[in-house]
Amino acid sequence: MTEEIRHDWSLVELREIHDMPLLELVFRAAAVHRRHHDPREMQVSKLISIKTGACPEDCAYCAQSSRYSTGVAPEKLMDKARVLEIAGAAKEAGVSRVCLGAAWRSVRDGESFDRVLDMVRSVTDMGLEVCCTLGMLSESQARRLEDAGLYAYNHNLDSSAEFYETIITTRTHADRIETIGRVRQTSVTLCSGGIIGLGESVEDRLKMLQTLASIRPQPESVPINVLSKVPGTPMAGNADVPDWDVVRMIATARIVMPGADVRLTAGRARLSAAVQALCFLAGANSIFSSETEFMLTKAVPSPSYEADHALMSELGLRYREPFARREAGGGGESCEAGREASGGDARPAAVAAT
Repeated sequence: MTEEIRHDWSLVELREIHDMPLLELVFRAAAVHRRHHDPREMQVSKLISIKTGACPEDCAYCAQSSRYSTGVAPEKLMDKARVLEIAGAAKEAGVSRVCLGAAWRSVRDGESFDRVLDMVRSVTDMGLEVCCTLGMLSESQARRLEDAGLYAYNHNLDSSAEFYETIITTRTHADRIETIGRVRQTSVTLCSGGIIGLGESVEDRLKMLQTLASIRPQPESVPINVLSKVPGTPMAGNADVPDWDVVRMIATARIVMPGADVRLTAGRARLSAAVQALCFLAGANSIFSSETEFMLTKAVPSPSYEADHALMSELGLRYREPFARREAGGGGESCEAGREASGGDARPAAVAAT
């Protein structure tokens, strides 16, 4: 690796990168990607909604919010046997990570959390990495997930701190930062990114990347989601995100966070194979795939296992094995080194300094 991992990117620098001529930007990002990752390898995840709907949050983009009439029926916490069945099929399809998602504002101690911990142990025992996205966590809950063998925790920033307040009122951007800090005090890797297409400006997108890059150590996974416009939500009528905006966001994220897996996640289903290939060239090396045509609920489309196998074969890409990154040293900063460099404070620098 020739790049130093930087946590002090300025908005001016990020804007200069983002606004480069597109092919030059992709070339630069591809070069960074090849120095830090195997360009022939793709990490593939499967998302399982273990508790669907009836979320009390008012996230303006979300099909699972109880505030909106989206047609998503609330469901109780899924039985472990069903989770293992889905995980087993995913493993056979080449998936290396299973993400367990629950429509909760925050984790509550008790029977439900105990059941989730049991799922984490059991899916890990199958030889798969496990990621959870369960909402906000306390320090003790983060430790319990770590003890259960959790590989990664997803907690997205969504957008800039300023824009965040216009799309969500039931929690704050600072709440998100606090949970990220709690995850960073464990050995669990961090998955954190955002969504484009919410009505945000380019500056909002770059501020989000700036905040993510300032986290010590930087997130091991950075999802770049494109808004899935769900009927019934306040953002159902938002304008489509141009394909070139997606490529620019992927490439910029790759350059400023060279050691991270950059995930092309929600919204990938609407991109052509050619645009996806350009995103992969620009540094996206992680995707979600599914046994159905939906990622989480019927409101969020996803390419199928079959379609992704065909695409990977056409592009000459291979599926990454579970835990391969950990065995190879992670591709970026270690958690220990990052915490030591930040004096034990894993919050983004801009937040830690306030």
